[in-house]
Amino acid sequence: MAVYLARRLVQAVLILIGVSLITFVLLYLLPADPARQIAGRTATAAQVANIRAQLGLDQPFFVQYARYLGNLVQGDLGRSHLQRSEVADLIWARLPASLLLMLAAIVCELVLGLTMGILAAVRRGRASDHALMVTSFVTVSAPQFVVGLLLLYVFAVKLGWFPIGGYGTFSHLVLPALTLGILGAGWYARMMRSSMVDVLRQDYMRTARAKGLKRWTILLRHALPNAILPIIAMIGIDIGLFMSGIVVVESVFGWPGIGQLAWQAIQRVDLPIIMGVTLVSALAIVIGNLVADLVAPFVDPRIKLQ
Repeated sequence: MAVYLARRLVQAVLILIGVSLITFVLLYLLPADPARQIAGRTATAAQVANIRAQLGLDQPFFVQYARYLGNLVQGDLGRSHLQRSEVADLIWARLPASLLLMLAAIVCELVLGLTMGILAAVRRGRASDHALMVTSFVTVSAPQFVVGLLLLYVFAVKLGWFPIGGYGTFSHLVLPALTLGILGAGWYARMMRSSMVDVLRQDYMRTARAKGLKRWTILLRHALPNAILPIIAMIGIDIGLFMSGIVVVESVFGWPGIGQLAWQAIQRVDLPIIMGVTLVSALAIVIGNLVADLVAPFVDPRIKLQ
């Protein structure tokens, strides 16, 4: 286990360095001028040049990147001169809201997706199976902002059951979590159906049925633990994807997470924040995959970490 964790740690460091390099290159090639954004529209060319020199933006690319990487090793994500605050402090302040939304969304999509997938597998080839798979395809294809606005219109504006936006109570959490849950449930439903159908065809499942075990006992105690392994891997990926992919949902519902922070930074060309959010999202993906790999042997003891 120690050797495995050490190898994964080295891989994580290399991945984060690669992500930082690629992101830094893309932002370096961006036609927008961060110095001009900081100085303002009325600033003179001399003032812009002075700000560029103070920030080191007039230096060669590799010098800028080496300086950034050196600061990153020390835990310094840089400073947002537009917001006059450290990037780490801005992200840390927004992180709890994003983590809460991510956890609630994963619970929603698992409840919806696994239920749909199991029912579709049990009734394979029937009308209900086709209906559930069509529903899953629609949820996967629907744009985030469309689903979010539709839920807002129905449940917040028309019915008045939930607030239109904001953060702080359980009622504020329901609609954004349900939006993300509906969008992700389709993937889990299709994956769960496929995995469950494969498991139900195995010889040991026929043996369990021959012993006279009840149908739901067979499904929940014998089929589900073996069919759930691909789902665990998907959850690990989703942890990172939610951290980086909830920009639209947070903007629609006014949720104060790092997705909204990233969107504001993109609009203002606030490069330090963009870099910081990208690295935090990459780190979340790495951690999510590692957690999924560590949990898998507990679900299926046949899996060995090497």
